[in-house]
Amino acid sequence: MKQQVSIVELFNLSKAALMAVGTPEPAAVSVARSIGSAERDGSASHGIFRLPGYVASIKSGKVDPTADPEISVLSAGTICCDAKRGLAPYALERAIPRLIEATNANGIAALVLRNSAHFSALWQEVEALSDAGLVGLACTTYLPAVAPFGARQKLFGTNPLAFAWPRPGAPPLVFDMATAARALGDVQLAAQRGETLPAGIGQDKFGVPTTNPDEILAGSLLPFGGYKGAAISLMIELLAGALLGQRTSLGTASADNADGGPPPRGELVIGINPEVFSSGSGWQEEAEKLLATLEALPGVRLPGACRHARRAETEHVLVDERLLEKVRQLAAVSA
Repeated sequence: MKQQVSIVELFNLSKAALMAVGTPEPAAVSVARSIGSAERDGSASHGIFRLPGYVASIKSGKVDPTADPEISVLSAGTICCDAKRGLAPYALERAIPRLIEATNANGIAALVLRNSAHFSALWQEVEALSDAGLVGLACTTYLPAVAPFGARQKLFGTNPLAFAWPRPGAPPLVFDMATAARALGDVQLAAQRGETLPAGIGQDKFGVPTTNPDEILAGSLLPFGGYKGAAISLMIELLAGALLGQRTSLGTASADNADGGPPPRGELVIGINPEVFSSGSGWQEEAEKLLATLEALPGVRLPGACRHARRAETEHVLVDERLLEKVRQLAAVSA
């Protein structure tokens, strides 16, 4: 059964639950805002569903909710934010403005986010870049959940990749996708609801394809697009892991205590100034020709279009009653 609840209430419950386990208000607000935004935009797998994992990781000591992110400049176009095992939404809110400044100054810039507890969607950081008129790219690793193409052992994370493109007078084009055939949170939600998944998403522990989400969670997800998706996932392991001086998903597993959330790890965010790259020569016009043609094709919608449509009209969402009761219990500690 599901219960209707307002986005405002979910924000307040999230904030209260986080503050109940020692999270200072500014960091609690950042995470609660991230959770509320995900619910508002229809991304239930990154919304209130994630709150118990945040709380469990804080209680276990794996995540430090009081951490004060340390921002430094590694080079003219490279900003580093050491989250110090803190909460990623708070670290990103502190660091993204510095990345925007560096991108505007240099044409292209990168944010190296280290030691951050990331449970949220990536579209929020790249959309912040597009709101500033910039192109954004972001990727991060996870815990092993995906078997490489042809294997049955979990080795890669779901390893999401996000991209944002600014548009004049219109919402940005934004996609945020797992390089697994399905986001892990979606599989976990399907298991909770007793639902069956489409074929091609995962396999059981013996490597046999299955549509049972419980068997997939005990086995492994598959990469999207076979060996091509596996190659992109491998690229992200290197870009958001080893390149940043952080663990890959395989290394992250060695630091995990299985308390409901992954250990702190890295994220790479890249900003690109299209005015600099195009020398100010018609980049918007050329892009809009393509995007307008796509939008006019029957049955085609631009990435992120549904999310932005929901955003404009959503004030309430449906939440599983058991999850909502658990969240209310977590929040009641501080009431």
